[in-house]
Amino acid sequence: MAPQLSGAAAAPRTWRRMLAADYFAPQPTSASELPDPVPLLRNLTTGVLEAVAGVRDLDQLARWLTEDAYRSLLTRVNLATRARSARGIPAARPVHAILSVHHDAPADGVIEAVVVVAGPARTRAVAIRLEGLDRRWRATSLALL
Repeated sequence: MAPQLSGAAAAPRTWRRMLAADYFAPQPTSASELPDPVPLLRNLTTGVLEAVAGVRDLDQLARWLTEDAYRSLLTRVNLATRARSARGIPAARPVHAILSVHHDAPADGVIEAVVVVAGPARTRAVAIRLEGLDRRWRATSLALL
């Protein structure tokens, strides 16, 4: 006679897979367990502008980006690289100054921010959504406006 299984061992295979996926998936982290987001917002904005300008490797920012944000930014960097190449313009370090950082917390462990950046030709905004995942801030969405 076969032994009786109980708990997760008695569950169907798909249920056990779901438990493993939940356990190994990124775990949300409360804002109280995370550092001040402003330095990350400033450094991430600088890194993003440098990556789009072609003077920083996007892989250097991967640690602070989720996969979707990384792919979106990779598309933007590739388009900027092609545009520079078509016009024959070499990559150059962007000259900019961060004017202000505005952020709000719509939920625990979530920061939505706008970083206002002044360049020589124009002033632009960088919108960033940070979420606390695995005990650190990670950008889940980025938009250069």
